[in-house]
Amino acid sequence: MASANPANNPKNVGIIMDGNGRWAKQNSLITNRGHEKGVAVVKEVVKEAVRQKLQSLTLYAFSTENWSRPKKEISGIKRLIIEAIHEQVPELAEQKVKLNFFGDIETFGKKVHTSILEAERDTSFIKPALNLNIALGYGGRSDIINGIRTIVDEAKKTKKDLQIDETSFFNYLSAPINDLDVLIRTGGDHRISNFLLYHIAYTELIFVDKLWPDFSSNDFQDCLNSFKKRKRRFGKRV
Repeated sequence: MASANPANNPKNVGIIMDGNGRWAKQNSLITNRGHEKGVAVVKEVVKEAVRQKLQSLTLYAFSTENWSRPKKEISGIKRLIIEAIHEQVPELAEQKVKLNFFGDIETFGKKVHTSILEAERDTSFIKPALNLNIALGYGGRSDIINGIRTIVDEAKKTKKDLQIDETSFFNYLSAPINDLDVLIRTGGDHRISNFLLYHIAYTELIFVDKLWPDFSSNDFQDCLNSFKKRKRRFGKRV
C-alpha cells in the first residue's frame, strides 16, 4: 500500500453532503431532523479542515434540483440556514473562517439572503484560516451557461474580442474557487449531481457509504489521507 505523501496535501476540498433524509427515515424522524444533524456534522468537519490547514472547503448544501422537494422540507431548510448562521458565525469568526455563499441565493427569500450577507460581512477576513464556500440553489450546468452569457454581454458592451482561456473562464463562474483537489460524496451514491462541473476536470473523487449525519471528523481525515496516497498524473506518463 502506498504511503501518504506530505507534499501531496490537498488544499481545495469539496463535499457533496448526501444522506440527511435517509438518515432521518432510518431513525424514524422527520426529514428536517436529518438536516439538523447534518449541520452539526458540518461544524466538526470545518474544525478539522482548519486543523488540516486547507485553503478552501466547498459544501453542496442545496442544488437547483432540490427545489422539487416538498414545500415543508424546503421551509425547514430555510429556517435551518438562518439558525445555523446565527449560531455558528461567532465561532467561525473566532476561527478566522471566511464564509462565501454562491448560487441563486435570492430565491431563498429576503430573510435568508439578509442573514447570508451579514454572515459574509462578519467573516470577511483578508487572510482567513479557511475559505468556507456554501453552494445554495446551485447547479453546475447553469453556472457554466450564466458564465457564457456574462462573457457575451461583456463583449457586446465593450465591443472587444475577449480573450478567454480555460483559466480565465473561472472568473465568470459563481463558485469562488478554481480547481478542486478532491471531491468527497457521502451516502453511497457514485455520481456528481451537477456540482462544480467545470471545476472537477482532474479532481480526485472519493465516495463514502456513510450517510452525512453519520460522517465524522475521523472519516474526513481518512478521506484526506486517501487522497495523499494517490498519484495524480494529469494525463502525463510518469
